[in-house]
Amino acid sequence: MSNLRLKALLGAGCFSLGLIGSVHAGGIERGGYDVDLLFDPAPFATEAEATYVMPERKLKNAVDTDNSDGNVSALGSTAKDSESYWVPRIGVRAEVVKGVDCMVDYSQPWGAHTAPGLWAGAQSNMETDIKSNNYAGTCSYKMDAGKGQLRFIGGVFYQEVYGFKESLVSPLVPNFGGTGRVDLKGTGWGWRAGLAYEIPEIALRASLVYNSQVKLDNLSGTLDLTKVGIGAEPIDIYGNASMPDSLEFKLQSGIAPGWLAFGSVKWVNWSVLQSIPICSQASKGLAACTSISPGLGSPTPVRLTSLDLMYRDGWTVTTGIGHKFNEQWSGAAQISWDRGTSHGVGSQSDTWTLGGGVAYTPTANIEVRLAGAIGVLTSGHSGTLTDENGYQAGTEVSYNFGNDLVTAISGGVKIKF
Repeated sequence: MSNLRLKALLGAGCFSLGLIGSVHAGGIERGGYDVDLLFDPAPFATEAEATYVMPERKLKNAVDTDNSDGNVSALGSTAKDSESYWVPRIGVRAEVVKGVDCMVDYSQPWGAHTAPGLWAGAQSNMETDIKSNNYAGTCSYKMDAGKGQLRFIGGVFYQEVYGFKESLVSPLVPNFGGTGRVDLKGTGWGWRAGLAYEIPEIALRASLVYNSQVKLDNLSGTLDLTKVGIGAEPIDIYGNASMPDSLEFKLQSGIAPGWLAFGSVKWVNWSVLQSIPICSQASKGLAACTSISPGLGSPTPVRLTSLDLMYRDGWTVTTGIGHKFNEQWSGAAQISWDRGTSHGVGSQSDTWTLGGGVAYTPTANIEVRLAGAIGVLTSGHSGTLTDENGYQAGTEVSYNFGNDLVTAISGGVKIKF
């Protein structure tokens, strides 16, 4: 068997864990960004894969810490803070001309879904659901360099981010029906650039890829307070936010006949998401839309509400090993650590994940992959956090959470010729 064929088999085994490696990562990351298909040695390749993630985060000892709008601690001190979700990805890659490869793909890099319902923190959150769509085009140019090849990577992507949040505004409405709802949607463009060095004979590859921020300057939607008795119809709102930039280094190499070691380090700039102010379209231009409402001297206090995330930067470290069992089967195992992005508000604590997968290649043109993972969401506490500008977040509720379980399964198919 040629070394190139060995590389393809082992590469398939470890790369099938790509989505598993980001199981319930920090911030609102789901699939993140992935350009591994670009490196496939076949002239043409297409793949489709999906991961189903099942986090079991539970909140406990919850207390309503702001009694000015009614004390709802009696609604319950425990709640489920996570919902299961799918992460799909579809990509097509082709060699355009010798040395130039291009890829187009669809993914859902960001997302979050929590639905604790009526609990002591209902005035903070009853349900939040954030989704995204990412459409990307990425190309690379490779040239001989020493014993291997140097590859220059560049691309652009268009992103849609949308979602809603519901919370209890007035507990005085019968059956706690006094809820409010925020719906928002925004779009933006981003770009990526990177370098990679490959020596196919020993299955070595080192890559460094940067993905830019995506500025959602056109966030718009509605604030529905009709169930509270405020207004006859929803209020038009606007805001602005940026999805984070990221930098990821990956390294793999053959270490013995039939064996491959791999690892990665990724930084995500989640600290760009602190408090996202939501303001009235009717007063747009009269005063700045900030996390703290303007004072009496301002034209009007335009801030209606905010989405308080208060994240810190995220780090993910992964290491693993792959093995070719025979001509058709290969597999891999990996362990990853993701630093939690919550540091006072929220339940995004450190996550440890163990994953494994297999790749079956019945013919030279078809590859079927299956992977699974199990992890621990570590314990912590959420309360009040004050930022550098004096803004306080998390004033509505405090709670604890223990060490919880997260599991995931992933499957995919690649066709190449």
